[in-house]
Amino acid sequence: MTTIVNSPAPTTDSGGNSFLIGVVVLIGFVAIFLYFGLPAIKRMGPVQMNVPAPQVNIPDKINVNVNQGE
Repeated sequence: MTTIVNSPAPTTDSGGNSFLIGVVVLIGFVAIFLYFGLPAIKRMGPVQMNVPAPQVNIPDKINVNVNQGE
């Protein structure tokens, strides 16, 4: 008995144009970021936070005698 294998014809990939459009759009976004984003990032300075320093009062004389026998 003869075995017949009926293989369907390979389908063509129709995503070639979509891939090309996606690459062009991605390149466009990268170009816009490089044109506008990088100069804006360079102009930004460091964030300034004005936190007041704590005021610590230290006495002129500190008694450190530890006499437990008295």
